[in-house]
Amino acid sequence: MSKRILIVDDDEKIAKLIEIYLINEGYHVLKAEDGLQALEITDQEEVDLVILDVMLPGLDGISVCMRIRESKTTPILMLSAKDGDMDKITGLMTGADDYMVKPFNPLELVARVKSLLRRSSYTVQPPNSTQPSQDHIIKIASLAIDKETHTATVDGNPLKLTPIEFGILHLLASHPGRVFGSEEIFELIWKDKYLDSSNSVTVHISRLRDKLEKEMDGEKLIRTVWGVGYKLES
Repeated sequence: MSKRILIVDDDEKIAKLIEIYLINEGYHVLKAEDGLQALEITDQEEVDLVILDVMLPGLDGISVCMRIRESKTTPILMLSAKDGDMDKITGLMTGADDYMVKPFNPLELVARVKSLLRRSSYTVQPPNSTQPSQDHIIKIASLAIDKETHTATVDGNPLKLTPIEFGILHLLASHPGRVFGSEEIFELIWKDKYLDSSNSVTVHISRLRDKLEKEMDGEKLIRTVWGVGYKLES
């Protein structure tokens, strides 16, 4: 079954351009022209990825992203005509998985879509067994990370993580004490060439830390090794 992608953009020409490229790749495309329509679709339809413009009539893209993140971990690729670092950081901090600046190369957008969908497809059902193996579960203090179900819990309570956040957490937890640089994290998790994208890694690490510390009563698992990278302490 083809993946279902929602394009949210009030610029008809841009939306149509994206649609053509995605359909050529075999994806099923849904479209929304404003934020409220986008939320209606994500509430009523199964959507595998959202391509979301920041500047929308009525409810803007940042607000739409935050609303989606209240209940869903659907990958979100944000589009914006603003190319400043703070604009990108704002988009990522509100829950977007990736960020592209307009005008963009449609082929690059398709490559980003494929990359996001690959990461989100890691979720699989647990084995059908009364006593399933626990080898795929990493436990650190009250945190449990299940690679097979692509889930993480604290004291049994689920953490609401995006595919990228889970990927970073699993990477660090699989190698406790080892320091990973931003470039290495980016290339391992994004499955793409590192092109001065340290802001993306930094923002996702920050968001992941906030979620962990909130659920773990302030316990700090992820540490910054200044000038080198990040590590998770067991």
